[in-house]
Amino acid sequence: MGAGLLAQAGLAGESERWQSLALLAAGSVALAVLYVFDPATSGIYPGCPFRALTGWLCPGCGTLRGLHQLLHGNLAAAFRFNPLMVLSLPFVAWSLLARSAELAAGRALPVVLLRAAWIRALLGVVLLYGVLRNTPLWPEWFLR
Repeated sequence: MGAGLLAQAGLAGESERWQSLALLAAGSVALAVLYVFDPATSGIYPGCPFRALTGWLCPGCGTLRGLHQLLHGNLAAAFRFNPLMVLSLPFVAWSLLARSAELAAGRALPVVLLRAAWIRALLGVVLLYGVLRNTPLWPEWFLR
């Protein structure tokens, strides 16, 4: 059952709004910390467990450094750290905006539903990206 249906049925109450506000506050604090402390130099962020175990970059490697660069307005550097993260941000932003609008105003934004074939294709892109970035085929000027 979607959140819009829950609200229409009277099942989305104050506790859901408070939980969403707490999540928004935690996310804001996390972004503020990421803005202030550079993941490339500060040492306060944990390393990637996949890279620690295998020595390979996972599809998410470079995301924190890329987000730090985006918060400072450097899109090109963010793209070099993790292009997949930069390309996926509009979709993540739309999802957060749609959920926030529904909780704040009680009106849902249009929902984009993907067919199973598209979800499988996206998974394939993520896996292919994870493999290619660990091969000599990956451009040297991107994060390695």
